[in-house]
Amino acid sequence: MAQELQITAASVEPALLDLPWDVPLEEWPGEVLAALPRGLSRHVVRFVKLGGRIIAVKEIGETVAYHEYEQLRALGRLGAPSVQPLAVITGRRDHSGEDLNSALVTEHLQYSLPYRALFSQYMRPETADRLIDALSVLLVRMHLLGFYWGDVSLSNTLFRRDAGAFAAYLVDAETGELHPTLTPGQRAYDLDLARTNIIGELMDLQAGEVLDEDVDTIAVGNQIVERYESLWAELTRKESFESGDRWRVTRRINRLNDLGFDVGELTITTDIDGTTVSIQPKVVDAGHYHRQIMRLTGLDVQENQARRMLNDLESYRALTDRQNDDAVVVAHDWLAEVFEPTVRAVPRELRRKLEPAEIFHELLEHRWFMSQRERRDVPTAEAVQDYVETVLRHRPDERSFLHHGGIADEATEP
Repeated sequence: MAQELQITAASVEPALLDLPWDVPLEEWPGEVLAALPRGLSRHVVRFVKLGGRIIAVKEIGETVAYHEYEQLRALGRLGAPSVQPLAVITGRRDHSGEDLNSALVTEHLQYSLPYRALFSQYMRPETADRLIDALSVLLVRMHLLGFYWGDVSLSNTLFRRDAGAFAAYLVDAETGELHPTLTPGQRAYDLDLARTNIIGELMDLQAGEVLDEDVDTIAVGNQIVERYESLWAELTRKESFESGDRWRVTRRINRLNDLGFDVGELTITTDIDGTTVSIQPKVVDAGHYHRQIMRLTGLDVQENQARRMLNDLESYRALTDRQNDDAVVVAHDWLAEVFEPTVRAVPRELRRKLEPAEIFHELLEHRWFMSQRERRDVPTAEAVQDYVETVLRHRPDERSFLHHGGIADEATEP
C-alpha cells in the first residue's frame, strides 16, 4: 500500500507520510485532528495537526483534486486571497484493498473562521453586513484576476480579522477556472449564484435559530449585488489626469468611502497619456483608523479625523512614489512635510479655536471642495488662507469655551 501511495507537491512534507491515509478521513483518530470549527462542505474535511502546524485535508475525486490544486497554486502566484495548496494524495486503499478517495491538502489559514462559527459566536448585525462587504471585495478581486469561481458562497469562504480589517479568502476552487479576462456573462453568473447561495445559507441559519428571524435574508443577498456592481464600476473605470491634480485622487477615494469601502492600497502610474489611479479597497472594523494613525504617527485623534488623515497620507505616499518605503518612515515625513506645516500655516491666534487634528481635517475637506469647484488642484497655502478667512475666523473658540465652563454657564442662564 505504501508503495502505491502518491504525493504530488511542490515541496513534500515528510510528516505527511505518517498520516493514516489507509483510513477514510471521517474515521481518522482524534489524536491527529485539531479541534477547529469547520464550515459546511459537500466533502469530508478535517483539520489535522502536522509537525507543529495545522493543515486542512479534504477527500475528493482525483481529477477534481488535481484541478483544484493547480487552480489554487495559480491563484497563489497571482497574489489572490485564497488558501495555500500543499499536496494531492492519490493511490489510497484501505486495509481490505478497497480504493479510497484522493485527498487535497491545504495550509490552514490562521485566525480564520467559517461564517457559521462567526454567526453562532459573536455576530452583530453590523458585522454581518461587513462580512457581505468583504465577500463582495473578494469576488471583485477574483474577477479582476480573471478567475471564474463557479460556486460563490459563504460556505466556500473563510473570514478573519487582521488589524481591524475583515478579509475574505477563497477556500474552495473545485469549479474555478482562470481566464485572461472574464466575460460579462461569467461575472453575472458568479454574482447571481452568490446572491442565491447567500440567501439560502442565511435562511438555513434562521431555521437553526442562529440568525434572528427578523433579518431580511433577501435584502442581505441583494446587498452583495449592489456592493459588487458599485465597486466593480468604481475600480474598473479608467481615469487619467495631470500629475498636479491631486484633488482627483481625493475624489476617487471619497467615492469609495461613500460606497462603504476603505482604501487599502493606492498606486499611481505615469505614462505618456497621463497619470492613472488604481485603488485596492478593504473593509475595516470600528477603531481601525484611530489605531493606525496612532501607530504610524503617535497622534491621538478621533476616528473620522484619523480616516481623513490616513487617506491624505496614502495620497502623499503614492504621489511621492514611495509605495515600497516603510510605512512608518513615510508617515514621519508626511508629519514633517504636510501635517505640521499645514497646521502652522493657520495664524497662531486662531489655532486655539479647534484641536490641531480637527483643523487639519477641516482644511483637507475645505481644499477638496475648492478643488472640485474650481476643477484644479488648489495649493494648500491658498486653501489655508480661504479656510481661515471664510470658516475658521467665524468659529467660536472651542478650547476657551469649554475651559471656562461655557456649556454649564449657558445651561444655567435664565
